[in-house]
Amino acid sequence: MQSSISLTSSYYSTVSEPRHSFPLSCCSLAPSTLRFCGLRRQTLTSSSLNHHSRHRRRDYTAVFAAISENRTAPTSFDYDLLIIGAGVGGHGAALHAVEKGLKTAIVEGDVVGGTCVNRGCVPSKALLAVSGRMRELRDDHHLKSLGLQVSVAGYDRQAVADHANNLASKIRGNLTNSLKALGVDILTGFGTILGPQKVKVGSSNKVITAKDIIIATGSVPFVPKGIEVDGKTVITSDHALKLETVPDWIAIVGSGYIGLEFSDVYTALGSEVTFIEALDQLMPGFDPEISKLAQRVLINPRNIDYHTGVFASKITPARDGKPVTIELIDAKTKEQKDILEVDAALIATGRAPFTQCLGLENIDVVTQRGFVPVDERMRVLDANRKLVPHLYCIGDANGKMMLAHAASAQGISVVEQVTGRDHVLNHLSIPAACFTHPEISMVGLTEPQAREKGEKEGFEVSVAKTSFKANTKALAENEGEGLAKLIYRPDTGEILGVHIFGLHAADLIHEASNAIALGTRIEDIKFAVHAHPTLSEVLDELFKSAKVKAPASGSVKEAVAV
Repeated sequence: MQSSISLTSSYYSTVSEPRHSFPLSCCSLAPSTLRFCGLRRQTLTSSSLNHHSRHRRRDYTAVFAAISENRTAPTSFDYDLLIIGAGVGGHGAALHAVEKGLKTAIVEGDVVGGTCVNRGCVPSKALLAVSGRMRELRDDHHLKSLGLQVSVAGYDRQAVADHANNLASKIRGNLTNSLKALGVDILTGFGTILGPQKVKVGSSNKVITAKDIIIATGSVPFVPKGIEVDGKTVITSDHALKLETVPDWIAIVGSGYIGLEFSDVYTALGSEVTFIEALDQLMPGFDPEISKLAQRVLINPRNIDYHTGVFASKITPARDGKPVTIELIDAKTKEQKDILEVDAALIATGRAPFTQCLGLENIDVVTQRGFVPVDERMRVLDANRKLVPHLYCIGDANGKMMLAHAASAQGISVVEQVTGRDHVLNHLSIPAACFTHPEISMVGLTEPQAREKGEKEGFEVSVAKTSFKANTKALAENEGEGLAKLIYRPDTGEILGVHIFGLHAADLIHEASNAIALGTRIEDIKFAVHAHPTLSEVLDELFKSAKVKAPASGSVKEAVAV
């Protein structure tokens, strides 16, 4: 089941051939085809065999014998579970595997923590923490309303960059130590699947066997064709998180959650931002009503302009005293529209799966736009859509839902299966968040998606809303700008989706996501008690405002005397 939430720019769905770079060190001999990944490609043919000596023929015979052996499943194993990739998904799977008593190893060709910890969620939140403080300190109207007076606020760019880097280092160390403390073996090197239940680690010839294998290799920034990234003036999120410069004017290609978060950082630090979006409206992956409100608060009042319905067909880095140039074409007609000259450009067009050089051809697995095909239980499917025994794929590499916590949840689900308990993860219960100021969060279906589903399946869809302006805690903070929206079935009380824009929206969404995961109906959740005065009462009022025809389930427990 594909995720109903797509927060990345539309570029990712419109460009058919993703262009991204992979480290050449990952590429190794693929035994089933004797072909080298990357720059070197060699194939053994009959003519080349005839050209070599009898001694060379014996060498080839040995190689083919090794290939045949690799295609045979082992009878004993080094590990119960081997995980390729030590990002958040692989780490979550490893911890749960140890809890279940499995002898576990994790293979990592880069650093523990993967994209999220080193080049994504973690350092970006450090930068956003700074941008949030800067906005508060520079908002004279807000401060005066609270009776505060603050002198002019400034920042040290290098100190801000160090804060992000130090946080990533600390979390990376914590993850590494937690794995070691639990007895998980960390195997350094790029993992290549040689055959059923067999993985080669790094450039050595050592083969590791495991009863079950999980692919958790994550993703890399996606760069559309025609864009030249130099890492200085034309950058991806990997480069931007280092905050080596704060340009006066930066164009951000893509207005999904990555682009939105970086616009929050850059404008707080004094940059002018120009969004370039291929679709006709900004923030295309969010619920339309939330997008409209978010644009009014996060875009319009800030030093941001935008171009919608256009592609950046060519981006050239700054060089020889010339600025970054961006050629814009109409997304539909492909006619040239404009040429922008800016100080820098950030490519925030989503991410592409990191699945090259995994040796998937050795088990007859063909990727789909780079993604490893899996079923609803994360079991890998081969070219004939048949299950590959004992092989699973989680996280960004399978494309179901490209979020770090989704990868972790998928990994835990897989461990449940390999230890004898069937488990299917409900992806509609997995929340997502955009950490702007204020924040945006969501779980389940958008209103258009829910209405489309209702029309197909023959049920009514209703919507309830509540404002942060009615919440005491939000008003005490002078942060009443916000909206919570509930999409539900009035006949059954089923929660179809919840979307929040406002103060600490990312924290508030979990009551809704847990309700969806547990199958809790609205009429039951109305009995929940929320502390007063707290922001959680936004959700309390939201659920209580829903008009449900079905009665409560009657599962309220008997009162206990205290």
